[in-house]
Amino acid sequence: MRILIVGSGGREHALAWKLAQEAEVHASPGNPGIAECAQCHLASPSIADLTALAKNLSPDLVVVGPEAPLIAGLADSLRTHEIPTFGVDAAGAQLEGSKAFSKELMRAAGVPTARYLTVSEADEAREFARQSYLEGRQLAVKVSGPALGKGVAVCDSLEMALEEIDRALVRGEFGEAGRKLVLEERLFGREFSLMCLCSGERFVSLPLAQDYKRAWEGDAGPNTGGMGSYSPVEWVDDGLVHETERRVIAPLLTGLRNRGIDYRGALFAGLMVVEGEPFCLEYNVRFGDPETQSVMPRLGDGFADSLLGVALGRPPQPIAVRDLACVTVIVASRGYPGAIEKGLPIEVGPVADDALLFHAGTAVSEGRWVTAGGRVMGATGLGPDLPAARSAAYRAAEQVRFEGAWFRPDIGN
Repeated sequence: MRILIVGSGGREHALAWKLAQEAEVHASPGNPGIAECAQCHLASPSIADLTALAKNLSPDLVVVGPEAPLIAGLADSLRTHEIPTFGVDAAGAQLEGSKAFSKELMRAAGVPTARYLTVSEADEAREFARQSYLEGRQLAVKVSGPALGKGVAVCDSLEMALEEIDRALVRGEFGEAGRKLVLEERLFGREFSLMCLCSGERFVSLPLAQDYKRAWEGDAGPNTGGMGSYSPVEWVDDGLVHETERRVIAPLLTGLRNRGIDYRGALFAGLMVVEGEPFCLEYNVRFGDPETQSVMPRLGDGFADSLLGVALGRPPQPIAVRDLACVTVIVASRGYPGAIEKGLPIEVGPVADDALLFHAGTAVSEGRWVTAGGRVMGATGLGPDLPAARSAAYRAAEQVRFEGAWFRPDIGN
């Protein structure tokens, strides 16, 4: 089987690493790490150029990693040319492209989620925020459009909520994505992530993972794209997983089908358990990053065949899960998630057999690896249990060296 992966991050490196065990893998644009297990093709991110590349390569399957090309309609274009594609069409991708659309669909489908208001006027947003905090309810302020995982602020105070409202609706710091906000009642509980392979209303769940969104130790600091993850999530039992599938995944897929959307791809639900009940915080239309880096090593054979089946509209096939624990620690650039410096030389020391390095924001300059993003590499440790995997991950993370490199010290703790 020949597979083309679209994307260039740590998630795509983990997918390429796994799929290369079962198929001939190509990637566009890829990254230096992906190039070690796949053939990379430089192409512009335009739908026309990516479609032309796929037509030229004639893959048996295209796997679209990030959300942006899905929102832009890449899967639609590829299917028009009869190229089997694992990835939702543009209509389905609005689940991630518009939080307002996603929340409305949750409401219509009866999916348990927090109370919310969708708003595009600053005065209305400020009034709702003042009333919410007066009544003792904190808010999460969410940019409705796609914001690379950074458009959500969990606001401890009214002042913080008002500042986030002004950032989006007054100063326009999020551009078009921030012209509409979802003001959501803040929930309190424990979070986990559930990723599913979906074909219409049929789906199978992958092993659970838990990620860390805040930048600093103890879940302090600003939101990021994710500073680490681990799998399995031992505090979530099978009963809670089945309840989540029944109340959060199945009704959503039915609701999409009722709107004429044949959902074929990954569905990633961010969840919070409140008093024993699963509540949906958000849906994403792609595999999580860095959750994927902790899930791929736990999968047995058959992943490529299951993705191909979904692309062809067949029921997704269950995939064996290895008795293995994984912890992923993100090594980030100084200043992340704010302004960073790119082009810094990367040195990598010896990495033991109980760890993997997944490239996220790297490039090649003058024959050596250099930094090219905020999240530079993910060190994934493997072990018989989480403590062993955590130790392996941190040993590997310490081998990734560049000026200003840092990582959270409490992933998987």
